[in-house]
Amino acid sequence: MRALFVAAVAVLALTTPAFAAALTPNEIQATFFNGQPFTASATNIKYKMIFSADGKMTREPVGSGGSKGEGTWKLTKEGFCTTWKGSQPNCFRILTAGDNKWSVTKGTTIVATWTK
Repeated sequence: MRALFVAAVAVLALTTPAFAAALTPNEIQATFFNGQPFTASATNIKYKMIFSADGKMTREPVGSGGSKGEGTWKLTKEGFCTTWKGSQPNCFRILTAGDNKWSVTKGTTIVATWTK
């Protein structure tokens, strides 16, 4: 019986991320794309991000590494797309990942963590 319980807990732990709630485009805009700064962490580099309601965005590294950037964003049916200056557009979804923490995904890969 104990082995069954341990197996059930293991399965739940492996499948819980699949049940993380995806933010709707309206929730994304209200939470992040409102001109208020938030922190984005990707590949051990932190950025202060600002997504303005007018479709523009900026990033500034916090600490060492990374580079400043600016670009544009737009909402999509399933999330949002960004285009940084000098780069091609990329589209993402945002999933809840805890209190004041969200995972930014491209397909099934987590590419960044956003916190407020």
